Amino acid sequence: MLAPKKSKYRKAQKGRIRGLAKGGTTLNFGAHGLKSLEAGRLTARQIEAARRAITRHIRRAGRVWIRIFPDVPVSKKPAEVRMGSGKGSPEFWICRVKPGRILFELEGVSLDVARQAFLLGAAKLPIGTRIVSRPSEESAE
Repeated sequence: MLAPKKSKYRKAQKGRIRGLAKGGTTLNFGAHGLKSLEAGRLTARQIEAARRAITRHIRRAGRVWIRIFPDVPVSKKPAEVRMGSGKGSPEFWICRVKPGRILFELEGVSLDVARQAFLLGAAKLPIGTRIVSRPSEESAE
């Protein structure tokens, strides 16, 4: 699973995810991509589950790029612990995703295979997504 090797701070505040994605909104590596339509928090487990579903469907043909990285720690208190006595310890890592962000990219497979793979991968994610392709790729087919 994805997680940073080290981070500047052990715990982070929750914050709010507002606005549209500032960067990572265009296809840079592959011919097809999975783009987010809404804001949300993706855990490292969800990203890994989606990646496995995509790579399993394309059967080692082509190449997959993961364009997001979980770098925000989420802390959690143990079960049945009273209120107070500070913030809990970091339990897992998340990635804050804004609308318009490219999550995954694919290269070396047809549009039909990519569409089916992204549908399987998107089923593992808690946010709405859509499949995008390069304009030159669609006009050539």
